[in-house]
Amino acid sequence: MAPQRPSPLPDPEEIALQALGFLASDEERLERFLGTTGLGPDTIRESASQPGFLAAVLDHLAADEALLLTFAANHRLDPEAISIARQKLAGPGVPL
Repeated sequence: MAPQRPSPLPDPEEIALQALGFLASDEERLERFLGTTGLGPDTIRESASQPGFLAAVLDHLAADEALLLTFAANHRLDPEAISIARQKLAGPGVPL
């Protein structure tokens, strides 16, 4: 029997956009995110196209373990995959 290859990691941008949708789907989560980032609801769509913004979305999740684990469970993701996605979006040399 051939060894199984690990499944490929999901696209980092896809994970971050799913995370943004997860935050936006709940008014309290969205308000907390907007308060933390200083963004308004009208600037999210424009900002979402920037890799730095998407990394910040994942940073926001990582700052709250319960939120991170809820998102990971809802999207059937390993929390480590979220961390890897954040690193890829932020670029080399950017600390976690």
